[in-house]
Amino acid sequence: MGDSTAESSANKSYSLSQVAPLEAVLFDVDGTLCDSDPIHFIALREMLQEIGFNGGVPITEEFYVKNYAGRHNEDAAALLFPNDHEKGIKFLEEKEAYFRRLAKDKLKPINGLHKLRKWIEDHGLKRVAVTNAPRSNAELMISAVGLSDFFETVIIGSECEHPKPFPDPYLKALEVLKVSKEHAIIFEDSVSGIKAGVAAGVPVIGLATRNPEHLLMEAKPAFLIKDYEDPKLWAALEELDKISGRATNGA
Repeated sequence: MGDSTAESSANKSYSLSQVAPLEAVLFDVDGTLCDSDPIHFIALREMLQEIGFNGGVPITEEFYVKNYAGRHNEDAAALLFPNDHEKGIKFLEEKEAYFRRLAKDKLKPINGLHKLRKWIEDHGLKRVAVTNAPRSNAELMISAVGLSDFFETVIIGSECEHPKPFPDPYLKALEVLKVSKEHAIIFEDSVSGIKAGVAAGVPVIGLATRNPEHLLMEAKPAFLIKDYEDPKLWAALEELDKISGRATNGA
């Protein structure tokens, strides 16, 4: 927060007027619907330590953000196990299973998520979850925050030609929803996710839940919010309502 450069660029504009009338909202899952990063970090740190990674010295949060957060497991495996990709993939599959055991009763929705859910439902908008997480993880997290019947579908990065940071998962989501990129917005909390949304041509609202703001801003989101209670978000949504008055007021 003390980084004035990040703040000044973050303050450039909180408007979403270019997407009016809004038709669809696309959400990442990990760190965007629930604060799952601390649990992923614990699982990864413990399991890497067990196998003597980094000489048995526990990884730091900085290492986690740089090499794991928001990445697809194929990419993370290449970074963590550059000389044995197969071992890396197997290791990360086991880590995901450990994450699910740890996460089961610990996941809580990001502050204000259900307020935003109501706004989206009241406006009759289409919605989809788009994630690099394995499907079993995604379904666990979506269920844990009470959104199992909210999303029309869940798009998984590994089921697309390329996962995030490539735009493919978001482009596939728009195609499935039959919505133009001109009338959609994305919520994301990681650098790779923001890059994917921006590459798909959709305005991305970045959540500064865990990842450093200056790194998120480098990926060029429309703006950053602290959580879904952030006044910046609601000012932008209110402005959208005014522009699309005919849609919200029946005019």
